[in-house]
Amino acid sequence: MSDADRPGTTDSENVREGESVDFIRAIIKDDLAAGRNEGRVHTRFPPEPNGYLHIGHAKSIVLNSGIAREFGGKFNLRFDDTNPEKEDVEYVDSIKEDMRWLGADWEDREFYASDYFDQLYAWAQHLIRAGKAYVCSLNEQEIRSYRGTVTEPGRPSPDRDRPADESLDLLERMKSGEFPEGKYTLRAKIDMAHPNMKMRDPLLYRIRHIAHHRTGDRWHIYPMYDFAHGQSDAIEGITHSICTLEFEVNRPLYDWFIANLPVPHQPRQIEFARLNLTYTVMSKRKLLQLVTEGHVSGWDDPRMPTISGLRRLGYTSSSIRTFCDRIGVAKRDSTVDLDLLKWAIREEMNRTAPRVMAVLRPLKVVITNYPEDQVEMIECVNNPEDPGAGTREVPFCRELWIERDDFREEAPRKFFRLKPGQEVRLKHAYFITCDEVVKDPDTGEVTELRCTYDPETRGGDAPDGRKVRGTLHWVSARHAFAAEVRLYDNLFRAPFPEEGGSFLDNLNPDSLEVIPRAMLEPSLAEAGPGFRCQFMRLGYFCTDAKDSRPGAPVFNRTVTLKDTWAKLEAKGKAG
Repeated sequence: MSDADRPGTTDSENVREGESVDFIRAIIKDDLAAGRNEGRVHTRFPPEPNGYLHIGHAKSIVLNSGIAREFGGKFNLRFDDTNPEKEDVEYVDSIKEDMRWLGADWEDREFYASDYFDQLYAWAQHLIRAGKAYVCSLNEQEIRSYRGTVTEPGRPSPDRDRPADESLDLLERMKSGEFPEGKYTLRAKIDMAHPNMKMRDPLLYRIRHIAHHRTGDRWHIYPMYDFAHGQSDAIEGITHSICTLEFEVNRPLYDWFIANLPVPHQPRQIEFARLNLTYTVMSKRKLLQLVTEGHVSGWDDPRMPTISGLRRLGYTSSSIRTFCDRIGVAKRDSTVDLDLLKWAIREEMNRTAPRVMAVLRPLKVVITNYPEDQVEMIECVNNPEDPGAGTREVPFCRELWIERDDFREEAPRKFFRLKPGQEVRLKHAYFITCDEVVKDPDTGEVTELRCTYDPETRGGDAPDGRKVRGTLHWVSARHAFAAEVRLYDNLFRAPFPEEGGSFLDNLNPDSLEVIPRAMLEPSLAEAGPGFRCQFMRLGYFCTDAKDSRPGAPVFNRTVTLKDTWAKLEAKGKAG
């Protein structure tokens, strides 16, 4: 495929090929040349354990771990676990599994913001003593009201000048669980008229009587994400805190904390554009809603943009890394065409996946002039893109299954598949001609085709040189086995699901079609979980790692053969 044929983004300037030096790597090179950070490069990926990772996180993981590897540096995994109300060990475990699968290696550097709760608390006390923090008794609604607007300055809290000793005492009692939730908060004393709303006396701690998955019931106050994040980077010696653009507005606050606390190190924050994909939502809140309301079967539903969902659908870690390299990093937001992600896995599977034959909607063909008891083995090429993939033998006999869509009793002139009196090629096998159509007498449905074959055309070529326009895939009815096949499509029917109302209004009712009894060639009967292949003429498929059983694989369609396949099929049926 040429570059011109590849799907791209809605902003072509954001595309970076391969290992080209993007602006982040350019900054790091400049820092190294200037001798900053003692010549170190140390990055991290800091997920909140409140959901499963999605493809947007994959971009950050690939970027941060890749930079550390390229510059001979270190890479940390740190869970910013400051909100126990929404966090769970399940999420922690899934995040680690997904990151390992993507190839990220944090070695022994697995950290948690909760590791630093004592230090963060001591630094909160430091700010109080320095006159830069105070305990506030305003409730959530009052704090919001006092904050002002983007055009009007905020008003100071009545507690803004509370004496340090009093704030220290109240903070300790908050920590011990003496007060109900919402009674007090700890706030930084910065500037209630600051043009950046984040700087208007932000919250540092709030009361939460909730057990933490690592610290148990020890704490009754928890630091806000904004207070924990930058200081955690400083404790770990992170040199470049690489994050997405929505945190650009937070940077002055992070810098204020670093400047006003005795931290051991000063990280440098660099923002890049987050990944937005067409036909997709990336908000963890909305993804959680899809799960809890039953619109999908779980976080790992193959229609979800989660890494676990993509893995279950059949994506490889290398295809996702290829996709991330292809889109690169940019300084402004844009939306990437989902077809670019599909292109990455399609290109890889085209090179690596064996070709097999499967019939999704079977229609029986009886070859009347073929011996009833005869079975012959037909040699089939496993992958024409890979000469080293070799061949396999597939049984052929008198009764076969073909796709129901490959036959029409009344067909347009340019329908080159099977119709009465027309000759077609059976892939790797023989030419056959349809002589008779058998129908159900009650419904009129076609139940069987009676055909004749030319025994001189074994291998798919006629010795007299005659040509046929149509080639069909098939399986032996005697040897095929029935398996469940799931045809997945985009979860949303609109390219921008969040525009024009609720994103739920744009759910695609046809995002999953389950075929309970597709007929597959016998070589697939023992396919293990994660086996990838191409169903000839139908798409690329992968066995479902969750629902497949020994001897009973379930196949998921990973991606169609081409983006235009469905359109061509629809046009052909209409013609």
